[in-house]
Amino acid sequence: MGGRSVSDLMRLLVLLTAACLYAGLMFAQAKTPSTGSAHAAGSGTDTKKTTQAAPFPLQLEMRVPFEPTAFPNGPQIYLMYELHLTNYLPMPLSLARIEVLDADSEDARPIASFAAEQLESMLQPLGARILADPKEKLVIGVGQSTIVYMCVTFDRKTRIPDKLVHRMGTADAAIEGAVIGTHHTELHVLGPPVEGANWLADDGPSNGEDNHHRRGVVIVDGQAVDSRRYAIDWKQVVNGTSFSADPRDVHSYYSYGKSVLAVADGRVLVARDGLPDNIPGHGEAFHPAVPITLETVAGNTITLALGGGQFAYYLHLQPGSLRVKSGDRVRRGQVLGSIGASGDAREPHLHFEVTNSSKLIAGEGLPYLIDRYFCKNTTDGTDELHIRELPLDKSTVLFEAGRSREK
Repeated sequence: MGGRSVSDLMRLLVLLTAACLYAGLMFAQAKTPSTGSAHAAGSGTDTKKTTQAAPFPLQLEMRVPFEPTAFPNGPQIYLMYELHLTNYLPMPLSLARIEVLDADSEDARPIASFAAEQLESMLQPLGARILADPKEKLVIGVGQSTIVYMCVTFDRKTRIPDKLVHRMGTADAAIEGAVIGTHHTELHVLGPPVEGANWLADDGPSNGEDNHHRRGVVIVDGQAVDSRRYAIDWKQVVNGTSFSADPRDVHSYYSYGKSVLAVADGRVLVARDGLPDNIPGHGEAFHPAVPITLETVAGNTITLALGGGQFAYYLHLQPGSLRVKSGDRVRRGQVLGSIGASGDAREPHLHFEVTNSSKLIAGEGLPYLIDRYFCKNTTDGTDELHIRELPLDKSTVLFEAGRSREK
């Protein structure tokens, strides 16, 4: 028996039988072609995909560890969240599409649909797989998992469903699951964390594949979390550049030493100072002043309790600039400190985020609203007023205080 027990052999036999059964069912079903095509998210087309029902359900686990909350920007409302998939089949599974539907509606038409080409930039396989072709992201190997970075958009005049359900599709089968809500947390209305003009919302909310905040899932205390989901690196820019003169001198950067402000009345939970600024540098030119660890990654930092289980984080502050200490009560608009380049900062900027945990990195990133700001129109350069919205990635923002001083 080679050391195997009877129970081990029985389990192996059951597994092989299930694999053969599923493979046979899929082979038989592959002879029946499917018709139609899914429409692209936001395209405004209500086409419908007809899929032959599989006689045996796809063995694909679907879960959303943290439900989203819808937030507005301009004419649209956004839902951003992560959909985790695990393949329990004894064979690879290839995704062809993902559809999002109203869970409370009998209408089978999807609210949003993502075809294979779109999924290539949304999927992040877990593990150390080396992919030679983006299409390989669509294949979930035996026992493997992948994260789908979802961004569903709605027209601002459209009713947002209270619950959504997801439909996963291969070439021959489909399965529905992962029912989620759309308004999981309260949207706090905050003041600006900085003041003045020409603030670039770098790596702000977006679903970009190269956005290191959006793709910031880490394991903390045994759970997958993304505290940076809606984080913004605030950099001040002039003519599209964040510095003048010597790029290795922190004082050359327009944002260096600028004040950071309390976004709401609240209590200071953490006020940490004493870490040095880095010499600015990107890529291989970045050499942090101190080793980057969990204790130093945020640099000099302030954590502000906003109430309702939400916390605002200010990271990478200038050493010696903090004007508050733990336990202090602060008022909205109060100066807390200055922008620096401490911790894991390649150049001076303010990393600002809101999460649901008082422990750094351990919380889930939450959306919020800034009560009033101006955003530069990329077409004609005019300033457009935004009220109670969240700036998106690469927006150039001007806050009211800066506007009034310029007049």
